[in-house]
Formats: sequence, C-alpha cells, structure tokens
Amino acid sequence: MERYLKNVLGSSKFDGVCAKRSRTMASIKGKGNKTTELKLRMGLVRAGLRGFRLHAAHLPGKPDFFFENAKLAIFVDGCFWHGCPMCGHVPKTRSKFWAAKLLRNRERDERNAGKLGQLGIRVLRYWEHDLKNQSALKSTVLGISRGLKIRRRKQ
Repeated sequence: MERYLKNVLGSSKFDGVCAKRSRTMASIKGKGNKTTELKLRMGLVRAGLRGFRLHAAHLPGKPDFFFENAKLAIFVDGCFWHGCPMCGHVPKTRSKFWAAKLLRNRERDERNAGKLGQLGIRVLRYWEHDLKNQSALKSTVLGISRGLKIRRRKQ
C-alpha cells in the first residue's frame, strides 16, 4: 500500500480480509479505460481531428490524447476512479480506504495538470459519462475542436 494511504489510514493492513481474498485482489491488473478512450478516438477521427498521440509517456500524467502542435492534452477520467461529482461514489465496504484513494487520484490529476500548464500545455478533462451517448460524444468532440482552434489562433 502506498505511503500516502498508509498515512491516511494509519495501518498497512486491512482488517477482516482473508488471505485468499487478498491474493485475488492483488492479482487483478488494471486494464485502463479502453472503451471510453476508443469512443472518443473514433469520434475524433470521424470529425477529422488528427495529429494526436495516445498516452504520451513523456508528459506528466500520460494524457490519453495529446495534440503536440496545438499543445493540448486531453484526459478521459473514469467516473468512479476520479470521483465524478455527478455519478462517482465511495463504496460502502472499506469506505475510509476508498475515500483516501479517490482523493489521492484527484490530487494527482491536479498536480499533473499544473505540471502540464508549466510546460505551456493546455489541459482538457472529460468524464466517462461525457461519452455515454452520441449527442454527449458530439458535444465533447466539438469542445476539443474548439480547443484546438483557440490554440492554433494563439500561435
């Protein structure tokens, strides 16, 4: 468990978790938010917005999409993992742990956005629910398109 969570929770152990359950949970690997990213990627391609890189590893936070020429980073945040005020929630089981974990995720997002800003990179964040249906996806792609145009006019 990370030092931050240890500080918040005070203990490095979860009380009441059997060894089998602990092994099971430790073996689960994250798969990312591929379905939401794929939806947005297809929306960008259909709108003719090209020139982006996926998961720019050389940038803080590894933006999901990065338009290098426009210096525009786009993140698609999962509603649960990033604590969406509209549809995110803290699980009732081990709620103290989850509240700390989700808070840490939001703090990390803010830190990375600040670092990107220092590099002259504008950040746009979208929630997973912003891509749920076609009209929401169109609205999101339009916002990105506007962000690209604003950036190009400034250059």
